[in-house]
Amino acid sequence: MEQVFTYIIQLGASVMMPILFTIIGLCIGMKFGKALKSGLYVGVGFVGLGIVTALLTTNFNTPLDAISKIFNLDLAVFDMGWPAAAAVAYNTAVGALIIPICLGINFLLLVTKCTRTVNIDLWNYWHFAFIGAVAYFVMDQSLLWGYFAAISCYIVTLVMADLTAERFQSYYDNVEGISIPQPFCQSFTAFAIGINWLLDRIPGFSKLDIDAEGLKKKFGVLGEPLVLGVIVGALIGWAAQLDIKKILFLGVTMGAVMELIPRITSLFIEGLKPISEKTQEVVKKRFKGKKVYIGMSPALVIGHPTTLVVSLLLIPVTLVLAITLSKTGNQFLPLASLAGMFYVFVMVLPYTKGNVVKTFIVGLVAVTIGLYFVTDMAPAFTLAANTVFEATQDKAAQIPDGFQAGAMDFASSLFGYVIYACVKYLQWIGMGVLTLITIAMVVWNRMRIVKEEQQ
Repeated sequence: MEQVFTYIIQLGASVMMPILFTIIGLCIGMKFGKALKSGLYVGVGFVGLGIVTALLTTNFNTPLDAISKIFNLDLAVFDMGWPAAAAVAYNTAVGALIIPICLGINFLLLVTKCTRTVNIDLWNYWHFAFIGAVAYFVMDQSLLWGYFAAISCYIVTLVMADLTAERFQSYYDNVEGISIPQPFCQSFTAFAIGINWLLDRIPGFSKLDIDAEGLKKKFGVLGEPLVLGVIVGALIGWAAQLDIKKILFLGVTMGAVMELIPRITSLFIEGLKPISEKTQEVVKKRFKGKKVYIGMSPALVIGHPTTLVVSLLLIPVTLVLAITLSKTGNQFLPLASLAGMFYVFVMVLPYTKGNVVKTFIVGLVAVTIGLYFVTDMAPAFTLAANTVFEATQDKAAQIPDGFQAGAMDFASSLFGYVIYACVKYLQWIGMGVLTLITIAMVVWNRMRIVKEEQQ
């Protein structure tokens, strides 16, 4: 089983997802041609997203590393990015079986009315496997602790997907009946709700209600994500003391990223929409018209203009923060992880209603705290990565000499860190606390679902 699932995961999202969605399409009654086409659109979307991500990592890693050397930064945690986290996640005893175990739990919660979400975003199950793998190694390779951490995260994420589904659907276009059961995105919901509540109580703050379209109107061409991308990219090149040719190239490259991402996300929507509609049709028949959400990848909506603008503004700010906070305990300089900045805001926008200022503040607070999360989790991530590399020789898990491993992808999230801290620092007490929180959320969600069905 471990070898089978490891082989499947190693196919990568661009191959695994078309196969998976074609099979799902056939299982729910779609014609082969239509199911295949939907699956291939999703695969092409992942290929495109990978190309755009590579544009950032391959072209900006060297300038950012140069900035680190120019300013004599001594940050010991090396940014491995999500590939290393996923490699660690799936190349362990926990990760190998995480997909069938979580699917079984999802089915059990669905039939007992404890959730409405059917999580078919299988690629992002690596997030659950990652926190399970970290707990597994921290607790002397204990499967009990590893599966406990992964399953706790999975259940809490399903409940959060239910609780945020209606607001998510009302804010974004073309996502009816869809929820986001991805723990990295959902972990920022608490920041969005809390900070948005505080900002609404500041006198005069409502006058700063600027969305991405308003930014375009106010600043003209300078408010366009494309132009903002060119400016930020050029500034990074200038700070790295590159020649004018390379500065201009970095500017155009960052601008290209900002322009291409919305176009690529439209492929996800085109591929997933037929499957989502057919799945809802089948589920409604089987569950007699009861409300059910289809759990999808957050890649569906990362092309939103406000997400692009705020992510773009936050990238240089995050670099400055990492440098400044090195004096107060931060040891992590984001490099490869910067390409994942877009995913921070998927569940933030429905609560800030696309307000650029509010969204930026939420992101600033979340990322600042996340830097310390990554720093504190680095020894455990390093232990896991070294063990996986020794066993598999997977280059994605190889850490440069003299560094510890880190990544903003999930390691900087509230869910991931709280579970990690409970396991490492509180151990059995932490297990008890997490168990109580998880059970309470499930019971509350079930009561809410039953009450709504009775109305």
